[in-house]
Amino acid sequence: MTGDILVFGEIRDGELKKVAKELVHGAMTIAAGTGGSVDALITGTGAEGEAAKLAGLGVRKISVVDDEATANYSPEGYATVLADLVKEGDYGYVLLGATAMGRDLGARSVAKVDGVMFSDCVELGFENGTVMVRRPVYSGKLYLEITPVGGRPVFITVRPNNLPPAEASGDGGEVAARPSGIDLAAIRAIATEIVPLAGGRPDVTEADVIISGGRAMKDAANFKLLEDLADLFGGAVGASRAAVDAGFAEQPLQVGQTGKVVNPKLYIACGISGAIQHLAGMRTSKVIVAINKDANAPIFEKAHYGIVGDLFDVVPVLTEEIKKIL
Repeated sequence: MTGDILVFGEIRDGELKKVAKELVHGAMTIAAGTGGSVDALITGTGAEGEAAKLAGLGVRKISVVDDEATANYSPEGYATVLADLVKEGDYGYVLLGATAMGRDLGARSVAKVDGVMFSDCVELGFENGTVMVRRPVYSGKLYLEITPVGGRPVFITVRPNNLPPAEASGDGGEVAARPSGIDLAAIRAIATEIVPLAGGRPDVTEADVIISGGRAMKDAANFKLLEDLADLFGGAVGASRAAVDAGFAEQPLQVGQTGKVVNPKLYIACGISGAIQHLAGMRTSKVIVAINKDANAPIFEKAHYGIVGDLFDVVPVLTEEIKKIL
């Protein structure tokens, strides 16, 4: 096993997810310690065209797989493609985004190569001659520092928005097409459709800006206030569990311990009290702004900026002022 690193670039709707560039940055950090090189694999419709987004970032070789068998995600098929390349390249490390696909694909592929897997990591490093990763436990209250032992391939899934994207280095990577090698008869399940969120907004786990609403939104129709503000930033709309349970928002928007863990540059909590279950899902946001008419709401203890007031008065004014700035 070498010190080389393989990055899996996930494609959604024909476009490379931005977490791929973050993974390249993490891979470069590891490569600086191992002395190895960084390669990438992009699989799915539009793979060859999207490879250009990783060229110039210091990636040595970008393998692309785009044929009938990889047009839609299949657990068995994609795992075969990834595992075969890991064995062929004798890679010591494989990085994937901690997305729905990345979690599924990583677990299936690592079993095929008899490797080990570190899941949901938020930090990568190289210390004392070995790779070190950090991952949160107990709803983010503690962090584990993990290092691999033995000589097996190490698969690492990294949460989006936790690593900076790789910067252009001027080094262009070689793009090489390869066959999938998938036996269509062996595929037992395939994702035929991925239903996008209403409004075409980004998933909350990948958005740089999230505008979230709580029970104080009072009605699903009132989330239009948050959508208007989020659209100005090109951001996402989130919700607390109370808002989801009340039927104001769909479950995929739920942020918190029983929802999704997010790490945006800006998180605006509107009418959210700040229960520990919700804080567990957004406490690591770079900047937290709280809007709540209860000056004693727990959310203000975690917020960098707070506005005490009725969200139905504050949010429209905030939206109009941002429109003026833009």
